[in-house]
Amino acid sequence: MEFFFPEDNLTRAVPEETRINSLSVQPYTDGRRLRVNMEVTPFQQRPYIEVILKDSNGDEVASTSIVEPMSWKLEFTMHIRGELRTPYIISARLYYPEGPSNEPFQYTFDVEPPAPETDSVN
Repeated sequence: MEFFFPEDNLTRAVPEETRINSLSVQPYTDGRRLRVNMEVTPFQQRPYIEVILKDSNGDEVASTSIVEPMSWKLEFTMHIRGELRTPYIISARLYYPEGPSNEPFQYTFDVEPPAPETDSVN
């Protein structure tokens, strides 16, 4: 059996040196979904990542767990529950179940409500 391993020539970090390098959010125009982009240090051992989204009241409105991602560049969609209460804070924590854990990486952003639909009469 053959396996494909990319020849990317990246220096891969040990768990103690693996970190979240960037976290960004782009709200979709519907005001209910978010495109989340995250980049972590290229790793030797696949980490776990917990992502929590809180509204302006500090209430959790979405969360996700990423278990052993295959890539160090991640993109995913989160859905906002309940009423829009901006600003939002997204928090991501990278950890290993049997090893080191990092402080959460946070990002604050606003979500604009969707534009009202207009009825067009022909």
